[in-house]
Amino acid sequence: MSRPTGNIRLKAARVAAGFNSQQDLADALTEHAQSMGIRGLSIGVRQVRRWESDNPPWPQPDCQRVLVHLLGQSLEALGFAPPWGSNGPKPDPVRRTLVTGGATSLGRAMTPGRGGAAFQPATVGTDFQAVTRSHRRLYWSVAPAALHPAVLAHATLGCALLPETARPARAVIAAALAETYLLAGRIEFFDMREPSMAHETLLLALQAAGEADDPMLGSAIIAHMAFIPGWAGDRDAALDRMIAARTYARRAAASAEFLAWLGAVEAECETRCGDTRTALHLIGRAEDVLKDGNEHPSPEWMDWFSPARLAAFKGNTHLLAGHLPQAREALLGALEAMAPSEAKQRTVVYGDLAAVEVASGNPEEACSYAGRALDQLAITWYATGMDRVREVRRALTSHQHERCVRDLDDRLYDWSTTVSALSR
Repeated sequence: MSRPTGNIRLKAARVAAGFNSQQDLADALTEHAQSMGIRGLSIGVRQVRRWESDNPPWPQPDCQRVLVHLLGQSLEALGFAPPWGSNGPKPDPVRRTLVTGGATSLGRAMTPGRGGAAFQPATVGTDFQAVTRSHRRLYWSVAPAALHPAVLAHATLGCALLPETARPARAVIAAALAETYLLAGRIEFFDMREPSMAHETLLLALQAAGEADDPMLGSAIIAHMAFIPGWAGDRDAALDRMIAARTYARRAAASAEFLAWLGAVEAECETRCGDTRTALHLIGRAEDVLKDGNEHPSPEWMDWFSPARLAAFKGNTHLLAGHLPQAREALLGALEAMAPSEAKQRTVVYGDLAAVEVASGNPEEACSYAGRALDQLAITWYATGMDRVREVRRALTSHQHERCVRDLDDRLYDWSTTVSALSR
């Protein structure tokens, strides 16, 4: 079997341009970006190594501009393949498998069609977008195991439509495709607990947002990508992504709600990395941003944040910091302010309230809140909510012979709950 040769097109272009090493090209790209007026772009040798690998990722928009300008060739000529298909090299099937979890039909659907001819009607953008909006609403009530394949299939259609569509409909499809991949990535991370899969999917979302030239959507995607290292305790990687997310947000008319959400994301990452003091400071700033407001409306697709969600973030941070009265107050306030549609988040708040009561020495109250979480999980499954309940049960070990804890075990390990937990 022959050994992989990597992206020989980029390697050849690099050498032909006089850059004998990957480090030479990385330094030249960083310097060239500054001369082009692209501030803050730093390209390292690790990035160049990925571009010259067997499965090169589609470069970010600013990187695309610098690569093409410096090397004088198109991205396709440099060995890159956009995820929606092109006349150049075909998308890599291995990377597609990473995103779809082995759904080979999705990979086939994303191969180029009809040589990139724009023959779709002008209405195709709004038609595709309408399904994206429906999936967005369905997320809050449909089981993730049922919705996830439908969302990925819709993304497949978007990838097939892009090369067949002219602007302005093409930009509408690209933005809807970015939102679709963002939803898939959210399901993979929050509901399926597959961070590696979510990372690959969110990369595709970011590429589509770049095609749409939508910095607000790009900011939201990058902020979601910050959760992945943040939850793993990698503070530096999470903060790097938050800096990028805030940079993209500055390029658009970001609403106060969106800016507050960025603060909440960074606060959660800080909390997961053990710095609750910084997290509470960030939450305080986010509360001030919401209070002051601004004239910009929130984007239609931003349906995952509200003042109640911010209060829930705050309560969880106080809980982990050991500030039990403050945690209880914030969580009860969040619960009272939540809309009926926020069922998934309600399970998390119930779990956190249960944890507050465990830490306060009130096992009966803790079991009561955990039971409410299980009631909601029976209606709308949410892996993050179930994680909270399991954490509470572990904290109740010293009370495991009490009747309330045994009753909780009967609920936690009944047939329906056990099957749901093991099948999703």
